[in-house]
Amino acid sequence: MDVGLLILRVVIGSLFVGHGTQKLFGWFGGSGRKGTGKMFGSLGYPWPNQMALLAGTTEAGAGAMFALGLATPLAAAGLIGVMINAVFAVHGKNGLWITKGGFEYNLVLSAAALAVAWTGPGHLSIDELIAWYPPRPIAGAFALGLGALGAAAILALRSPQVAEEPARQEQQRPRRAA
Repeated sequence: MDVGLLILRVVIGSLFVGHGTQKLFGWFGGSGRKGTGKMFGSLGYPWPNQMALLAGTTEAGAGAMFALGLATPLAAAGLIGVMINAVFAVHGKNGLWITKGGFEYNLVLSAAALAVAWTGPGHLSIDELIAWYPPRPIAGAFALGLGALGAAAILALRSPQVAEEPARQEQQRPRRAA
């Protein structure tokens, strides 16, 4: 079981590190802070450049912590929080399935982070090495609760009508005959 948890943590954590560095530095085909800031602005987030920094830092930092099994409930909370934001701001309107741009992938990543927080990171983790881990149900509930609370706080700042305005303007433009 410990090797399985290690594989799960390292793969998911590393993917989040990559995703965060796409936002922060433009690595791995990402758009960097400037491009990510524009995207956050188009989604109705205030202070889009700061939100890009927050999202990228959370993904990269929590991803690294998750991969190492360091403060795993806190790392899982960060991952869950950014995925909840992604669902509500981007993917939720498209339904469940990823083939239609839905939130299937976000749900899988959130569920995996929650499952690891709930069961513990395993013996092959820094949490185990330093002999620190809260009781399993408390760790899982903490990860889910803090992730949801953090996501709700960020989403409450968002102005969805700002995100809908460019699409509405595009729909109202008269079409030219070809």
